[in-house]
Amino acid sequence: MLGSLKEKIKQLAQSAVAIAEKALGSSAGKAKKQMAVEYVVSHLPVPSIFKGFIAAILSNFIDEAIEFAVVYMNSLEEKNTGEIYG
Repeated sequence: MLGSLKEKIKQLAQSAVAIAEKALGSSAGKAKKQMAVEYVVSHLPVPSIFKGFIAAILSNFIDEAIEFAVVYMNSLEEKNTGEIYG
């Protein structure tokens, strides 16, 4: 269960970073990260009553997944257009 939840968090992080970038643009790093974290937590495939608990337990993992997603998106964007998400 935990392994599949972590995999889902990685997938959600990719979407969250893309959505935050589109919504807030290339600046506002802290706001984008907060938006991404909120997106991941709100879309966790667990009952709502457990989302806060899961988010607290896996907060470091969620942060790392989002940071990895940012690095991954930056590498794709650099390769395609030379732009960097910030």
